[in-house]
Amino acid sequence: MPSARLSGTVRTMSSVAGPRWGRLTGRTVMIVLLATLGATVLASATRGLGAGSVVAVFMLAVTISAVSGGLWGGVLGALLAAIAFPILEEPDTVLRFDELTDLIAVVVFLAVAIVVGLLVGNVTDERARATRREREARLLAQLSAKLLSGDVPERVLDDFVQILLEPLGLALCEVRADLDGHEITASATAAGVRPGGPSEAVPLVVANDRVGVLIAERPAASRPFSRDERLLLEAAVLQAAVALDRARLEARARLAQVDAETNELRAAMFSSVTHDLRTPLASIKAGVTSLLDPSVHHGERQQRDLLQTVLEETDRLNRLVGNILDLAKIRAGALIPRRARTAVDEVAEAVVGRIGPRAAAAGVRVELDLGDALPEIAADPMQLDQVMTNLLENAVRHSPGGGVVRLQVGVVPRAVRVRVTDEGAGIDLAERERVFEAFYRGQDSPESPGAGLGLAIAKAVVTAHGGKIWVEPAAGRGTTFVFDVPIEESVVL
Repeated sequence: MPSARLSGTVRTMSSVAGPRWGRLTGRTVMIVLLATLGATVLASATRGLGAGSVVAVFMLAVTISAVSGGLWGGVLGALLAAIAFPILEEPDTVLRFDELTDLIAVVVFLAVAIVVGLLVGNVTDERARATRREREARLLAQLSAKLLSGDVPERVLDDFVQILLEPLGLALCEVRADLDGHEITASATAAGVRPGGPSEAVPLVVANDRVGVLIAERPAASRPFSRDERLLLEAAVLQAAVALDRARLEARARLAQVDAETNELRAAMFSSVTHDLRTPLASIKAGVTSLLDPSVHHGERQQRDLLQTVLEETDRLNRLVGNILDLAKIRAGALIPRRARTAVDEVAEAVVGRIGPRAAAAGVRVELDLGDALPEIAADPMQLDQVMTNLLENAVRHSPGGGVVRLQVGVVPRAVRVRVTDEGAGIDLAERERVFEAFYRGQDSPESPGAGLGLAIAKAVVTAHGGKIWVEPAAGRGTTFVFDVPIEESVVL
């Protein structure tokens, strides 16, 4: 997993600020010795200018020592200057401090060292605090950006614990949370570091409810967490809690949206099914009522036309009920093809023979184009018939009077391909996937006849056979529905 890093060089919190007044390190002692030696050489060269010049030179050496090493560096520089000053003034005199001038020089050097050391200590301390706060603010800003990125909580927390490792010098950082029964765990460890040192456990509180905990552990034999580091951990955990609360609210909002969409879909389904059931029932009832009315005389041809209407509407009603039952099977995951050796061309001919007369009555001609050497495939012939029927009925329904609907069956590499083309108004690119949704009728024809189930069932059947179905624009005007049934699924039965 890629780990996030703070920009610039990030050190552990223990190295941000040293002791307040400095300390005598080897580097500090070396600087003090060099400053005192340089001052002695310079004072010896300028001794002829008077005692004031010698004092000024040693004052400079003490100041350099204090700036470089803090208070204790300044004190050491002052003592060395106090030793070198009387020797330089009287080289033949044994080192002693029994004269008032020497004592005054020591006191002055020490006073200067203390004042400069205190000032340097304060400045160093303030600078260290400012640097630490800047790095903490940068760290919290990065954590905030990561936590509020909108990514899934698991991935966000993975990056969150990884970011905390280096700035706080951690060997292990882990978050465990429970959001509405969904457990989330994120953990990160530093490479090549053995945990077992001081640890901190900070609770994750969301909306006054404790939902988890953050555990931070340092390497073995490390120093304990400072107060500032604990405050930084608490601030980071507070941001994590805000992000988790946001994720929880978004999950609840999505659930509410799904419930609303489900209720809307159910309402649309009941409205659509009610309308589509009543239409053929009304036609059937009107035909039968007319035939049974003793006051109306019907000729043989009129009786035949009424009975034919009753038969057609009965078939339509039967197909609608079948589609509803098929949709129920799809939702229940029970749409399983009963495969048998199937000749696709024979199925296509049967479908065209059945749909052709009905299409002709609507002024639409159905043409069949079969490719050469079509192989038999292992498929459910009834379901394959249903797919072609649904696609042809959809094409006839959207074709203008005098239009032509073409059913083409051919072979492509590793599949049998079926194409159904009409000369209707076409389908916009944005709607070519949605037309396969149940009860979807399209933006341009929301009141078109049909329950909006045929294409959804066709897609489910093709998918159950291991194939795929899609929409293409027809050449010039219209729409082409294409589906493939894999030949490799065609085992010998």
